[in-house]
Amino acid sequence: MKLAQPRRRTPVPDVGYPDLPWLMSLMTGDEKHSESATSTLDVLWVLYDRVLKVSPETARDPTRDRFLLSKGHGPMAFYAVLAAKGFIPVAALEDFGSFDSILGGHPDRNLIPGVEISSGSLGHGLGLGVGLALGLGLVGPGSGGRGSPRVFVMVGDAELDEASNHEAIHFAGATGLERLTAIVIDNSSRTHRVLGGLEGPFQVAGWEVRDVSGRDHAAIEAALAVPANGRPTAVIARVERNS
Repeated sequence: MKLAQPRRRTPVPDVGYPDLPWLMSLMTGDEKHSESATSTLDVLWVLYDRVLKVSPETARDPTRDRFLLSKGHGPMAFYAVLAAKGFIPVAALEDFGSFDSILGGHPDRNLIPGVEISSGSLGHGLGLGVGLALGLGLVGPGSGGRGSPRVFVMVGDAELDEASNHEAIHFAGATGLERLTAIVIDNSSRTHRVLGGLEGPFQVAGWEVRDVSGRDHAAIEAALAVPANGRPTAVIARVERNS
């Protein structure tokens, strides 16, 4: 199917973090999952602005870092950051959710530059991230070295109720996948409470766990910038519900 170009043309200034609310406001409709999206906004910005080794020019480079949005049912913040960083045109945001738009309620890797996985059905991203990290370690560029590509997976706290995550957590810990970082957005939306809290399953499986405010850019950067030595990393980013 040939996709239509965005119909409206919003004048595009140089955009940065202060412009993200404006970029998100360009996306309208009933399927925005606004609260889910806004809870991820600051972590996504820090990732793409300060941490990830990827750009529109290197989006298919085998040496790039990979970011997997497993929490894919609220992608507005993701789309806004991709637009701010030049992966997609800002004008595309105005067509969010329309029939011929590249931007749907769930991100599609076949349509959107810079998107590594199609997501939305919860519980799949962490397992995919484990497989990707394992594959990069076996055959990828710089395999076995700490300077080789890293894999970041963003999940929601409620998403961890899906049992498939726990198989991935235990496998990654047992195999010491140090290139893998899981980012758990904790906005207190989880249904089931687990002994030890969100960090418990990761700690038991041998991960390094780092706890930060999901709005503190310096703390987020410090938690994400350097992987743990010989084991995967889990970053628990706490945000206020409805923020």
